[in-house]
Amino acid sequence: MYIINKSQVLDIARELQKEHQVYGPVMEKETRQVMFVAVDDIAELDLSAPIPAVPPKHAVFPHFERIMSYTYDRRNKKVEIKPDYDEKPKALFGLRSCDLTGIQCLDRFYLGQEFVDEVYRNHRKKMFIVTNTCNAPFRQCFCVCTDSGPSAHEGYDLNLTDLGDQYLVEAGSEQGKKMAERLSLSKADDSHRKRKEAIVDKSVSMFDSIAKDNKAWISRVVNRVTTGLIEEKVWEYIGDQCIECGACAFVCPSCSCFNIVDPVTGIDSADRMRTWDSCSYEGYSRMAGGHNPRKPVEDRRNKRFFCKLSYSQSKKYLRPGCVGCGRCAWVCPGDIGLPNVVTYIRREIQE
Repeated sequence: MYIINKSQVLDIARELQKEHQVYGPVMEKETRQVMFVAVDDIAELDLSAPIPAVPPKHAVFPHFERIMSYTYDRRNKKVEIKPDYDEKPKALFGLRSCDLTGIQCLDRFYLGQEFVDEVYRNHRKKMFIVTNTCNAPFRQCFCVCTDSGPSAHEGYDLNLTDLGDQYLVEAGSEQGKKMAERLSLSKADDSHRKRKEAIVDKSVSMFDSIAKDNKAWISRVVNRVTTGLIEEKVWEYIGDQCIECGACAFVCPSCSCFNIVDPVTGIDSADRMRTWDSCSYEGYSRMAGGHNPRKPVEDRRNKRFFCKLSYSQSKKYLRPGCVGCGRCAWVCPGDIGLPNVVTYIRREIQE
């Protein structure tokens, strides 16, 4: 553990900028909206800013990217394929613990199974992560219900905790330790650790007063979803409120659905593009012959919440698919973000 003065905390980002493209929370002056974006001017970073509107997963899983190009030589009848990997090292600075948990979910999906996604791995392999402990919850948060906050436990290189006039800096990896030593940070003592523990305990205690409208009793609903004991009328009720906009998937830190398209770029050439997709869309599960096994909207809603809350998913990825950031409840025009869905299912259990 180390200590750094609050006025000097951005020096960590400046040091990272020498070898990485730095991403971090920036508050737009006109809209006061917070976005997690690539920055050139480190002074724009705001560690006190609320949770970003869009999860930082776009740094490792971009909304839209070319993953290869190919050309066809008609005369020699040969195809040349060129993979297109983004290998520039990235540093995520000021990442909230829920968003780090989302990236860990993506890691297990893209890297932790039989097939490894090379495109994702090239985004991820040189990444440096600096997390930021939440001293207080935000209105939409329920990370305490999904074991993903308010402070990160693992997966970071450095973790920052605001102690007032100083930041406690915890090294979670060898490269994090090397960075702290490179900056000649002072060693922290046990009193700093206890201050952090008190801050985290206070943050957890504030959920009842600040985030009381978005509490989600996850474990009981995981059991209900896993055993299939939810009545069809509940899914129909939820499906009736869905307008299939896909916003919930696009703001979810752990959603990994994508689509592949091959736009033609010339007479004998084309690109292969990967874009975000959503199981909310009717066409997501439509097959080539036109058959769609999940045509009713309630079937697609069922699939989404099964992905987030079923035991099989938790067993596969070592945790629930939901990280408790509350963004889905924030953006859903049909009022069926995950906290409300949990409430509907709990209401059925009680009845």
